[in-house]
Amino acid sequence: MAKVAASVPLEEISDGSCPRPRLPAANPYRDRNNILFVTSEFADLIKVGGLGDVSAALPRALQAQHDVRVLIPGYSQVMNSGYAIRTVGKVRRRGALPGCRLGCIELDDGMQVYVVVCPELYERAGYPYSDQQGEDWKDNYLRFALLGHVACEIAARRASLNWSADLVHANDWPAGLAPAYMHWRGVNVPTVFTIHNLQYQGTFSGIDEKDIGAPTGSDLSSISIHGAISFLKAALVHASHITTVSKAYAQEITKPEQGCGLHPILQQKAAQNSLTGIVNGIGESWQPYTDPHLLPFPAEWETSGKHVHARYLEDKFYLHKNSGPIFAIVSRLVYQKGIDLSIAISDAIVAAGGRLVIIGRGEPALESALLALQARHPGQIGVMIGFNEQDGRRIFAGSDFLLMPSRFEPCGLSQLYAQRLGCLPIARRTGGLIDTIEDGATGFLFDACTASDYLKAVQRALAVHSRRERLRDMRYRAMSAPRYWSESIEPYQQVYARLIQQGDARPRQIAS
Repeated sequence: MAKVAASVPLEEISDGSCPRPRLPAANPYRDRNNILFVTSEFADLIKVGGLGDVSAALPRALQAQHDVRVLIPGYSQVMNSGYAIRTVGKVRRRGALPGCRLGCIELDDGMQVYVVVCPELYERAGYPYSDQQGEDWKDNYLRFALLGHVACEIAARRASLNWSADLVHANDWPAGLAPAYMHWRGVNVPTVFTIHNLQYQGTFSGIDEKDIGAPTGSDLSSISIHGAISFLKAALVHASHITTVSKAYAQEITKPEQGCGLHPILQQKAAQNSLTGIVNGIGESWQPYTDPHLLPFPAEWETSGKHVHARYLEDKFYLHKNSGPIFAIVSRLVYQKGIDLSIAISDAIVAAGGRLVIIGRGEPALESALLALQARHPGQIGVMIGFNEQDGRRIFAGSDFLLMPSRFEPCGLSQLYAQRLGCLPIARRTGGLIDTIEDGATGFLFDACTASDYLKAVQRALAVHSRRERLRDMRYRAMSAPRYWSESIEPYQQVYARLIQQGDARPRQIAS
């Protein structure tokens, strides 16, 4: 696949649209709507965490009913992905926000991805939010303000596209200014904003309306926290509807303990019936017998499939070969995920005959602590700092139990992936883990965020492992529990349909 160089001039504009994908004809809704899905990650091209997975899977599931286009920044990884990038539009400079081209990638399955092509902001060595040393880019406010600005211009039909949006669906703080720009500029298109993790709010100090291209004289106090502009708060204030990624988390964030200072706004949204919790699904590729990332599976999972992948993990992580259970951590290595709690109980797991494999990257102190743990228990604990999709999936497939003692968890995807591959999650009773794990049936839950409570749940799992019929029954129940996105989109359909039907009750003129 050829890639168009980033130096193609702005004037080389096509008719404004990639070829429309071939889509199923069946549509249970009266109208086929145009949805612009705005995100900072898309797993096919660039992924940091679960947002990338959701952003790749949910738009695809929605394609059967709607024409969904994804909008992402043109990071180096995107521009160098190998896909052809057609120039289909352009957006003019506004305030400190530079002008940019709008490219389009059509993926092999027909999914269309609009790319904000702005080399000076996005084409850098490093990661979407940080440099190679893990330090946040100092101009992130500008980089992601541009993303929201471009979304607004597409919705306002000012991006030279032969396509317009009936609804804009923005995701997490990097896309948070899209609803605000649309409000400020009088764009009469409904907006949905999804909170994937309320803790990350995109706050920036020392910037004003000129820095983010807001109209002169805009009252920024409504989108500020302690004097700093919050991209996430801007979305909460101005979006037509707020969703988050599980029912339990939607309730938790309206309370001070997990509301991160934004609970009064969220309480108001909930009272207005404008806050909805929708549990994430998983992508169609998570099929244990056909997943190309996995070794070929024999027909019988219990006697052959898990065994094949367990042997792979023993070789990959230099584990002793025995009949003890394999526990797994597949996670960002951060405080939120309770990695310190897993370290605290690891000696007990080893003493009980268990083995532990860990893959992920994150906080340097936790990475070092895990490597020290591996050195203390060679042959029983294996650690891989970093991540790749194939090994991640093989760990789920070969392990007996997934350790997930999160301090909070908006939804979580790892437990869904693990269940689909017959790996039983051991998780704290919080957020989406409550909604997706049936204690004692598809996994194990515990309450207090303490090593002692966590260890009791691990001991329950060890007891099940010694009872083969019980273990087999739980595995099969777990494998049938997670839903694919195609089975999980009905709540989004309802939100979209209501907003598009209602429109925006505030009549506006689109500002120039």
